[in-house]
Amino acid sequence: MLLAETKPLVVLVGPTAVGKTETSLLLAERLNAEIVSADSRLFYRGMDIGAAKPTPAERARVPHHLIDVADPDQVWSLALFQQAAIEAIAGIHARQRLPLLVGGTGQYVRAITDGWSPPPAAPDPRLRAALEAWAGQVTPQGLHDRLRRIDPAAAALIDPSNVRRTVRAFEVIFSTGHLFSQQRQRGPSPYRVLLLGLTRPRQELYARVDARIQAMLEAGFVDEVRGLLARGYSPQLPAMSAIGYQQIAAALRGELTLDEAVVLIKRLTRQFVRRQANWFKPGDAAIHWFTAQDGVAVEMEAFIRRWLVE
Repeated sequence: MLLAETKPLVVLVGPTAVGKTETSLLLAERLNAEIVSADSRLFYRGMDIGAAKPTPAERARVPHHLIDVADPDQVWSLALFQQAAIEAIAGIHARQRLPLLVGGTGQYVRAITDGWSPPPAAPDPRLRAALEAWAGQVTPQGLHDRLRRIDPAAAALIDPSNVRRTVRAFEVIFSTGHLFSQQRQRGPSPYRVLLLGLTRPRQELYARVDARIQAMLEAGFVDEVRGLLARGYSPQLPAMSAIGYQQIAAALRGELTLDEAVVLIKRLTRQFVRRQANWFKPGDAAIHWFTAQDGVAVEMEAFIRRWLVE
């Protein structure tokens, strides 16, 4: 396929468990595309089952980028992701193939599609350490509650369990004296972007979430977390803040029963699904929404082909 001179970028977004992985594989196979992951859970090696990472067989079907790029004790910031994603997309364009950005982590998708620049405040290790200690005193939820009172727009887009992101928001606020939500700089996108959304009825999506969590447990999720802890990875690491890992770690320490951990994982995942809607709103005219059902990849393919020749 000859790509337009305007450097096209197709983006597939949608909530957790909606079916993005299989749809993206089918699209990539049909369109001579390569997949760039915009899911922050997929960066880390050894975190496979709980992150619902594409299997080796799935990744063999289509080239994938930005999966397994760091160890769990390394931090992949938004700025680092943005740089790596831009480089991956440039490589795909150079190979005369179509880049397909896929993910449910809103700030990572928007950083690429909207040409974001990170907030100008440089990291302050001493302030960050103080904020992390504060989080330890008031709990991650307590810290997030305080952010919501100061900067509700920023809090609405940050998972309360993601202490690193909450701390960074406070760090920028205290360093600059301005709200974190007001400091995200937007520039022109270097791409001609097509945003596609995949959706399902909410109750159907919740049922798929529950089924996925059960499948993770049957696939050895508890052993995966046990192995990470045995290799010295703390459950307090930013990578381990992904839903499921801290809860299973708490069960392994005897702080929760496994059943209690599973109930909590399901509840937190449903909350996460609702939060994802803050990034990808059903009423957003820039997103072309498709209902996940048999044949949806064929519908999307036809839509993309028409867009490419416009």
